[in-house]
Amino acid sequence: EKMVSALAAMSRRYDSRTTIFSPEGRLYQVEYAMEAISHAGTAVGILSSEGVVIAAEKKISSKLLEPVKSSEKMYMIDEHVACAVAGITADANILVNYARTAAQRYQLTYQEPMPVEQLVQSLCDTKQGYTQYGGLRPFGVSMLYAGWDSQHGFQLYCSDPSGNYGGWMATSIGASTQAAQSIMKQEYKVGEMDLQAALALAVKVLSKTCDATSLTPDRLDIATVTLVDGKVKYTPFPDAESKKLLDALQAEAASGDA
Repeated sequence: EKMVSALAAMSRRYDSRTTIFSPEGRLYQVEYAMEAISHAGTAVGILSSEGVVIAAEKKISSKLLEPVKSSEKMYMIDEHVACAVAGITADANILVNYARTAAQRYQLTYQEPMPVEQLVQSLCDTKQGYTQYGGLRPFGVSMLYAGWDSQHGFQLYCSDPSGNYGGWMATSIGASTQAAQSIMKQEYKVGEMDLQAALALAVKVLSKTCDATSLTPDRLDIATVTLVDGKVKYTPFPDAESKKLLDALQAEAASGDA
């Protein structure tokens, strides 16, 4: 409560609009949007020599909910780009639709897939607009983008509600981001990660940072972007594959304890 009142005192009504800077040079509404994301299910992205792994923890709010037909955390944007999201799902749907339209428009105009960074930048330009014009609120969602293009090969990007984005070898969004980042800092080996090592690390990070006592396949969303016979392939993992990865992690932990 002290922290909330301190923040309220500091903001002193400079948080009533996204378009007003505080005297310290801060945009409070954008910071509040980032705060909303820090309560969402964790998502991690890991770059390897053979592809990109994106994985996320699904928050199950009620046992009575029917399982969704498609993932709420992972989306395919184009044949060569996929993304994982953390934050307000409804906001994410709007941005994913925008990204899909931008990718198809580029494909139609130039008869080739849109470069990954150009697609990310296009989406971030839209996000930035929502922090600068009156009457709009920022999108309450962060995104991880995994993709491949002929210029730069496999790439992993992360963007937040401010419209900032960056390229990463391994990163996370959502709850427990600091804990996830510190595990990846210790365990990510630059230039030595193949796809299996990246998958194992993604599962390890999520199992250590998840809300539940133990991570189960129905709480785990995992997908890869790889190159098969010169074509980019997006592969979402079914529960059976996720279970194999979790079993391998448990076996490794048991052998480590022994």
